[in-house]
This record gives sequence, C-alpha cells and structure tokens, in this order.
Amino acid sequence: MTVRFGNYRVGFYTAVFLLSATVLGLAAHFANLFLPRLHPEFTIFSLVVPSLTLLVFLVSIQWAQPRTEAPMLFVVGTLWLAMGAWSTDIIGTVQCDGLAGQRTATKNGGMSAQVFCHEMKVIQAFSWMLFCINVLGLLFLFRLVNLAQTYGRFDIWREPIRELPWFGEAPGFYNTHTQQGPMMQYPAGYPYGQQPMGAMHPGRTIVIQPGVNGQPATVTTVPMP
Repeated sequence: MTVRFGNYRVGFYTAVFLLSATVLGLAAHFANLFLPRLHPEFTIFSLVVPSLTLLVFLVSIQWAQPRTEAPMLFVVGTLWLAMGAWSTDIIGTVQCDGLAGQRTATKNGGMSAQVFCHEMKVIQAFSWMLFCINVLGLLFLFRLVNLAQTYGRFDIWREPIRELPWFGEAPGFYNTHTQQGPMMQYPAGYPYGQQPMGAMHPGRTIVIQPGVNGQPATVTTVPMP
C-alpha cells in the first residue's frame, strides 16, 4: 500500500474500533439491567451489531481484498443504519434534561431515567457516526480501485488491499522503492504503468519516484553506487 493509504486505513479502523467498543460497552450495561424481560429486542441487537463489527474488522485488517472489503463495509454500514434508526425511534425526540428525578424500570428495580436517556443518546449518535464512516469508506474504496485500474492494475479487486494506491501515489508505492537483479528495465523518465519489456543490465538499479500533482510516477535506472 502507499504510505498515506496505510496511515488513513489504520485511522479509519481505529475510529471504528473505538466507537463500536463504546456502543458495545453501553449495550452490555443495558443487558445487565434489562435482560431477559425488559427491552430484549433492542438490547440484543445492540449487542450483536458492535460485536460483529469488531470481529469482521479484526479479520479484515490483516486479510482483506477490495472484493471482500466492499461487501463488508456495505453490510456493516447497513447494520449501523438500522441501529441508528432504531435508537432514534426510541429516544430521538426525548429531552434528557426534562427527565430529572424520574426512574426507568429495570429487572432489579429502577435506574435514573435521565442517565438512561443520556446513554441512549450516545448509542444513537455513535450509530449514525459509524454508518457515515462506513459509507465514506465504501466510496473511497471504489474511487481507489478505479484509480488503481488507471495504472493498469485491472485485477486489483482480487489483489491484497494493501496494493491500493492513494491520490498522487502509484499502487504498491512505499516512498522510495528500489529493486535489484534480473528484472525489467525501464527507460529513464518513462511513465509508470507504460513500460516496455526489457532486460535489466547488471550494475543498475530501478528507482520509482512519485508523480507531482497527481501525475503518474516515473521510473528511472541509475548506476549502482
């Protein structure tokens, strides 16, 4: 992967992990207060969605291809959409400040209705945030796949996701990349992705440099020191 794509993907996954873990913690708190008799449908659903999100993202962070990441983001985003809509239906119009001194029934008695309202508001907000994050991730994935295909990586859907480029950086580019040995030789200044076939001369090194302002990277051959 490119350096920037790798950093942004780690940041994307970190945000999903933190938000999902927060929702899961609140859902576990509700499960302890309400299950099995009170609010079972929403409580169980609020446990399943963040748990599934954490599981699939943990697997995907190491073993992913664009063709597996895309449906994963779609399904997870749909689940968070349902979670956000359901929590909005429960608590969306309620003003928590007006519930001071009131109680909400639990399986062992009651809890502050205001505390319950605030915790539901957090679940509601984080659910919508996770939905938006997954939608943006899916859109960026399609854009980067299209960008990789313009570099000639037509099978990028089946390649490891780390091979995706970033804007202004070629696929698989790691700042400065050199290779030695009997490989293809690229004439100096020839655009990356349009190289003719040729034999690598002994004693020379291929240097790939990023393009400027979105231009394709260039490949040059230089004598080895």
